[in-house]
Parts: sequence; structure tokens; C-alpha cells
Amino acid sequence: MKTKNLNLLLCVLCVLCGLSTQTAKRPNILFAFADDWGRYASAYAKADERKGTANDVIKTPNFDRVARAGVLFKNAFVTAPSCTPCRSSLLSGQYFFRTGMGAILQGAQWDSKIPSYPLLLKDAGYHIGETYKVWSPGTPRDAPYGAGKHGYEKAGGKFNSFSQNVTKMVKGAMTVKAAKQKLYDEVLNNFESFLNARKDGQPFCYWFGPTLVHRKWIKGSGKDLWGIDPDSLKGKLPEFLPDVHEVRQDFADYMGEIQAFDAGLGVLLKKLEETGELDNTLIVVSGDHGAPGFPGGKCNLYDFGVGVALAAWWPGQKGGRVVDDFVNLMDLAPTFLEAGGVQPPKVMTGRSLVDVLKSAKEGLVDPKRTWVITGRERHVAAARAGNLPYPQRALRTKDYLYIINFKPDRYPMGDPKAVNPQEAPVWQDLENNTFIAFGDFDASPTKAWLVSHRNDAKWKKFYDYAFAKRPREELYILADDPDQVKNVADDAKYEKIRKKLNRQLMARLRKAKDPRVTGDGSTFEKSPYTNVFKRPAR
Repeated sequence: MKTKNLNLLLCVLCVLCGLSTQTAKRPNILFAFADDWGRYASAYAKADERKGTANDVIKTPNFDRVARAGVLFKNAFVTAPSCTPCRSSLLSGQYFFRTGMGAILQGAQWDSKIPSYPLLLKDAGYHIGETYKVWSPGTPRDAPYGAGKHGYEKAGGKFNSFSQNVTKMVKGAMTVKAAKQKLYDEVLNNFESFLNARKDGQPFCYWFGPTLVHRKWIKGSGKDLWGIDPDSLKGKLPEFLPDVHEVRQDFADYMGEIQAFDAGLGVLLKKLEETGELDNTLIVVSGDHGAPGFPGGKCNLYDFGVGVALAAWWPGQKGGRVVDDFVNLMDLAPTFLEAGGVQPPKVMTGRSLVDVLKSAKEGLVDPKRTWVITGRERHVAAARAGNLPYPQRALRTKDYLYIINFKPDRYPMGDPKAVNPQEAPVWQDLENNTFIAFGDFDASPTKAWLVSHRNDAKWKKFYDYAFAKRPREELYILADDPDQVKNVADDAKYEKIRKKLNRQLMARLRKAKDPRVTGDGSTFEKSPYTNVFKRPAR
């Protein structure tokens, strides 16, 4: 009897040891991250309460696949709607305003004392690498990834200018299908060079960061390359965008670049399947802020500027879930670390999403995830005299968006340097030169259209929405105003709500040690933040 019990015990121990070994196998991590990609993907057409939006038109089958197999997040936001501060936040797992010179765009410098999740994973045995852009404008391979030691672009970087290169190849007598495939092959070859560089059995962490969704694109490419009819967007654009053909065409071209990014994601998924790695890879797909060159998008704290698509697929966990939890992308750093068996540093203000990803629930999984804070300091240095920022902070909850504009005397999109007719630029040049006026608003056909119609009574409200000065406080009631165009901050009816949200926002900012509110508020207003540094060449 004792022998039987001993044998039974040994069998149980063997099973437990086997389970322990399987559990100890750390997942690979694939992070696909697109420049300037807001919350536009066909998966949201079914998931969102609002119908009749541009998500009814766009087609993103590979993002949708990740969402179906994993989790689709309806309330994902960046901490800042500008690429460098957003990425500083994501890499460090902290609010952008805690990342020193990483909190601004031009002149940004990475503080090597700030923990960076890829390097922490590398120290834990991961093979890390990236293709295209990770951090800072023009220098994709900077300090957070080890100063250029982990880039894999031997096949080239033409995918970054997708519509430009496809159009060029088509003019050279290549078919659209063949031209696209040439760029997909580049994506594949770069990924293969990364995979081939790792040791046998070594888990990997790969950042796929193409910049194609960032302007500028070939005008008409949305229809020419992807079959997106601009007029299919009629009645489906946000309320703050003029529903005219020129703007619809610009938006169709934007969606075409998103679809090209999605196709690149499909190349990576297929390769993971072929190598047998898909079943042990945590896949996360998102973007660094909202649409460029459109009112309310990039460089704005409205949902169109800070709301992003986010889907995560962790094989072995329950998929097909749509969750309402509010997520800030700084939450990804501690998530990736915990998934990789690394304890997130205490300095991280982001909160790991592992519990949400492993849950079987839909809707609100974590009852504490009911709000996010977003903000902005400086984007383009020359947008204002003295390289001054446009400081903002916002609190977004299920029901409200509350914004503080700390310097309402400044123009939110930069100085209107060339609006005076005596200064005489040709407004069409705005399509090619961001810096003519309103430097924080990317050059685009939409920008040119708005400025050219600025004196037309029918369209002036759209121009003012995009470029005019804003009050110190903004409050939007989302049930009545989902596009956030009716500011009720001065309405006595909402005074109690405004005060409550103000207290909550300021308390959270003080707790997070935001220099904008913990000191005299001038931290980002003086040197070195107002300096502009020349970045080293790649």
C-alpha cells in the first residue's frame, strides 16, 4: 500500500513538473505599432455603439483577426498625441511628463536612467529587435533600443512610404499587385533577418514600427490602390470635419495607408504560423496617436487625437472578447515585462494588463480602469515664438472629457504666421510645407482647404475649431456630444461635474509628480526644453 502511494505521489510530481516547465516557457512578443493611426479598423464597426462611421468602410482583416482571437479594447488612449512623448511613455511605462526631454518632439533626448522595457527584457534573456521606427523623429534606433544595435532593415525601408513607392513602381509598368508584393517581401525579409539572428529556443521581442500612416501620402491613393471611394465616406466623418469631397478624399487616402499597414501585419502573422511560433507569441497592435493633418486629430486631446486602436492576442487565453476597460499605452511596458517574467520597476506609472488579458470576462473587466489622463507640451518647436509649448492635460472617463489648457492665450496649433495677406504665401503650399502656419497641424489637403475657406461663413466654424484659441477649460458630455464639439465648461448646469473632474485630474497629476502642476509650472517653458537640438544622422 505504501509503495502504491509512493508511486502515485511520484506520478503527481512528474505531472506537476511538466506543467511547471510548460508554464515557465516565456512567450515571444510581437508589437506592431503604426504612426498616426487612430481608432480606425473594421473590427470597431461591430464593437462600437456608434454606427455609420468610417469604420464601416475601412477593411483591416489582420487586425480583426488579432481582435477575434484575443481582446479588442474600446477605450485605448495614448498619454500624448505626439510621436516622441507617446513613445517615451510607452517604452518607459510612465506618463510622458515624467520622461524628461523625452516629453517633447524636436530636441528630444532619452535619459538612459529611465528604464526601457525592451532593454529589461534583453537583460532577462530575450532576443530584441526592431524594424523602421521606435523612438524620436528621424532616429528610429535611439537609446531605448540600445543606440542602433537592434535594428533589422537590411531589406530596406521602402514600406514606410507605401503609396509613394507603389505609385512609382506602377508608373514603371509594374502592376499594383506586384508592386505591393515587393513591399510585403521587404517586410518579410526584415522580419526573417531578425528571427535568424536569435539563438535556438530564445524568446524574442520584436517591434514592427512602419511610418506609412504618417504623412505625406499620394493624393488619390486610397482609391487607386485600395478601392476606397471617397464618396463612400459621405455622412460617415466626425462632425468636426467638413463633409466635402476634398476632405473625404484625404481621409480615404489616410485609410488606405492603414490598410497597407494591416497588410504588413498579415505578413508577420503568416511567418509566425509557418515557423510554429504563433501559438507562443503575445501579439499587440496599436498606433501612436490620431490622424495627422485633420482638425481635432494629432496634437489634440479629443478622442480623435488620443484614442487609438488596440488589440491583443495571447494564445491559450480566452479570445473573442471586447472590453471597456480604459487603457493608457504606458500600460503596455509593465504588461510585456510581466508576460516575460520580469518584475516591472516601481517607477512605472502604467499598470499591467496581464490580468485583463487572462480574464474570461467582457465589458469592464477591472473595475478600477474607468479613466485615463492625457496631455501635451511641445510638438513642433517653431510652431510658436520662443519654441514655447501648448500645455494641456485632460481626464477622460466613460461619460466626460475634461481638458485644461494652461496657456489659453496661445494658439493650440501654433501661430498663424502667414494668415496675414501681406505675408503672402500661396496657400496651396500648405500641402508641402507644414511650417508656413499652424506648425502643430500637419500639412495636408484638408489643412489647405480649411485655410482657403476661412472667410466663408458656411465653413468658418470648421476653421475656428481647428485653429482658433481655446478657453482655459473644456468639458464635453459624451452621451450628448460623442464628437466633442460642444464645450459646456461655462454652463452652470454642469458646474459640479466640472469641479469634480478638475479635482480628480489635478490630484492625479500631483500624485504622478507632473512638473506642470507640482512646481511653478514653467518647467517645459525654459531651457533646455525650448532649445532645438540637431539630431545625429542615422
